Amino acid sequence: MNINFAHLLYDYLIELGMSESLARYLNLVGLFLAMLIVVGLLDFIIKRVIRKTSILFARKTKTNLDDIAITNKLPRLLAHIFPLLLAMEMIPVVFTDFAYLGSMALKFGTIIGIILILNIAKSILRSLRDYLKTLPRFNDKPIDSYIQVFMIIGWIMAIMTIFAIITDTSIWKFFTALGAASAILLLLFKDSILGLVASIQVSINDMVRIGDWITFEKYGADGDVVEINLATVKVQNFDKTITTIPTYALITDSFKNWRGMQESGGRRIKRALIIKQKDIKFLTDEEIEKLKNIQLISNYLNTRNDKISNYNQEKNIDKTLLLNGRNLTNIGVFRKYIESYLSNHSALNMKMTMMTRQLAPTPQGIPIEIYVFSSDKRWQNYEYIMSDIFDHLLAAVSYFDLEVYELPTSFQKDDA
Repeated sequence: MNINFAHLLYDYLIELGMSESLARYLNLVGLFLAMLIVVGLLDFIIKRVIRKTSILFARKTKTNLDDIAITNKLPRLLAHIFPLLLAMEMIPVVFTDFAYLGSMALKFGTIIGIILILNIAKSILRSLRDYLKTLPRFNDKPIDSYIQVFMIIGWIMAIMTIFAIITDTSIWKFFTALGAASAILLLLFKDSILGLVASIQVSINDMVRIGDWITFEKYGADGDVVEINLATVKVQNFDKTITTIPTYALITDSFKNWRGMQESGGRRIKRALIIKQKDIKFLTDEEIEKLKNIQLISNYLNTRNDKISNYNQEKNIDKTLLLNGRNLTNIGVFRKYIESYLSNHSALNMKMTMMTRQLAPTPQGIPIEIYVFSSDKRWQNYEYIMSDIFDHLLAAVSYFDLEVYELPTSFQKDDA
């Protein structure tokens, strides 16, 4: 029955007196055009039906997975399956008198089918990726990395299968022969393999998530992670530029992840005032009385000065020289003032470490370091709080007869 249909135009042309050779070619062209029209019309109808049906179905369901699948053109790709199968069935009929062209057309149709399957798989994976990103527990995971791994494997298998079809080689023989070239393949896909291993380690060890603020000095990155895929990690810096970092660099190089700070109760302030050493001295009774006018330390000075006086009297200390016995120093009282000031600051987290410490002397002077945590972790507010604290402390230094070190300039007189 197929043979009679295949030669329907051919028989008609022969009856008209046309040569057999020309009649065969015209018959081939006619059947080929008819196949294209039938397959194209069927593809158009099925695509319209499936698209409308999927849209109606998506509107009635509560999940957004079907909406995402439509956005990624999954129904449209599925609509091509039946027309392609029909075309594969019609090819032997169309090329009934041209066996070689028929075999070539079947190979071409098979290759189209492989590419279609690959695109369907890609659409499914992308839909799954987009859906998982809508779930809170997956929106910070490197899903793109795993999608890319599956797609690379799919493309490799598809390319190998296409080569096996073109060369009329068994797919298993083709894979066996390809084993000899494995070293070349490993070299070509070195970055992808390293990226895959890195993505797995990053995910398992929870080193980096999408949305984390990281600082990677080697690559000049300082901002939020916006994408993690197989080969690269994209960081949007605070100046809105994008820095691309190799994924495997996250496990081979050192970087700073600020997630711990963001999840904690405060953001650390760690900065020092460098005090000139020549200004440090013991305080006289007159100077102590003057400092008692500072409300934050008046109680401390009263209590502490009484204890020191009692001690010196009990030990019969000769106080004609300030060095003898126990004494208050201006830098010690200033440090106590800083502690009192910080403990009364409303923008600091009192439940976290709060410390004012004196560091080892330097050629510039004595560093008095403030180590506290601001309650507000937002960058702009954090900088404002830190500036507010040091504005006050810099202005307060002079009340204790102290000076902050500055590099000498041509406008300053020699201290000597």
